[in-house]
Amino acid sequence: MQANDGAAVPAPEKRLSIGLKTAYGSGAAAFGIKNNGFDYFLLLFYGTVVGLEPGLVGLAILIALCFDAISDPLVGYWSDNFHSRWGRRHPFMYAAAVPVALSYFLLWSPPDWSDTGLFFYLVTLSILIRTFITFFETPSSSLLPELTPDYEERTTLQSYRLFFGWSGGNLMSVLMFGVILTGPLGMRDQDAYQTYGILASVLIFLSIMISALGTHSRIPTLSRPVALGERFSLKRLFSEMFETLSERSFIALFWTNVFGSISTGLAAGLGFLLLDYFWEFSQFQKFIWTSVVFFSAFLGFLIAPPVVRWLGKKRAAVWLGIFACSIQPLPVVLRLFDLMPENGDPVLFPMVVIINTFDLALIIALQAVIQSMIADLVESNQLRTGRRTEGVYYAAITFTRKTTQGLGVFAAGIILTLIAFPQGAEPGTVNEDIVWKLGAFYAPTLLVVWSIMLFALSRYKIDKAQHEENLRKLAAGA
Repeated sequence: MQANDGAAVPAPEKRLSIGLKTAYGSGAAAFGIKNNGFDYFLLLFYGTVVGLEPGLVGLAILIALCFDAISDPLVGYWSDNFHSRWGRRHPFMYAAAVPVALSYFLLWSPPDWSDTGLFFYLVTLSILIRTFITFFETPSSSLLPELTPDYEERTTLQSYRLFFGWSGGNLMSVLMFGVILTGPLGMRDQDAYQTYGILASVLIFLSIMISALGTHSRIPTLSRPVALGERFSLKRLFSEMFETLSERSFIALFWTNVFGSISTGLAAGLGFLLLDYFWEFSQFQKFIWTSVVFFSAFLGFLIAPPVVRWLGKKRAAVWLGIFACSIQPLPVVLRLFDLMPENGDPVLFPMVVIINTFDLALIIALQAVIQSMIADLVESNQLRTGRRTEGVYYAAITFTRKTTQGLGVFAAGIILTLIAFPQGAEPGTVNEDIVWKLGAFYAPTLLVVWSIMLFALSRYKIDKAQHEENLRKLAAGA
């Protein structure tokens, strides 16, 4: 195989060892832990424990999202064109480990400042964390199409990544409900969140380093950047990014990820509030709820590869999406029409947790398929432009995934403000009309966003036959 600069490099393997898949996938735990904290605990911590108005929490994340729109594509482009003896990706991965861990620790140890001071503290830390995690997540994700060109193996490799991402994030939820938040103050214990910040930061650092070291030996087989034919300029940067991102199938996946991330962020931002106030589950039941996510992650890991072999990626993603979006809001809709058992009924919790477990497995499988579809765009774009731009593609997707905390959490904060949800209220004490409105805003909004996502997904064009034809043409050209 010839590198882009003309130097010979070993060809990547179609089938990868379990050890390499595990090392690669383990890096996603860092993003999963960060994601879990932003999705499930940030609004709760700053909005009900620290006392910052929930709408301001959502606004802080939205402001950080605006900075992502600049930093994400720049990091992606930079890693595509970076020259070093450690290749294009690994220098970024190693460099991110300490800054990500340190800034994440500081997020959960806020100073005793006024609301204005806390707001700017949250904005600053959110920008730093999301920028630093981009320096790892984008280059790390971009390794996938470089590690294997195989259509189905890419789905399997992405399934490993999603398994570790979900399991890593969920591990922190289990520890929070099973160990850290078990004191007399429960979920309103500020010191417990500081303990969480320390533990999460250590695990983020270890995840990044294990993944970088575990894939380091593959550097000689990875693609090299195109030799610069002209001096670097901002005009060239944006021209090349626009050329790369203008492909129609990418645009379809971009909007798929945007609306998928919004739906996930909305569900996550209101998730524990629904458990507390809508269903009134106990602390132990919430611990069980979070524990079974490991089972969902494992099911999703098992489902995605065979469904892709059976249906192909696009059809697999569409059908997984239809089933998932139909199931996810179903318990809430049934409760709104008084078709679910009353809170406290022994049948209620098993019914809701089983539905959620299988629905989440479908969502994880769907995510694995969609992310592997991104990898197949790389060769298509290489035929058009002569460049391998994995970083630009995955930077765009990293950006949309961060809207999980941005637009999704922002929407959750707006819903809480619209229904005048009380801060720091004990479960069972909130007005029934407010609780009903919580479900009435949540379910229809989720269904609308999911529907738009599926429409965007239907616009994707690359199938297995076209992917293999792209590989054949590239091989012939080399």
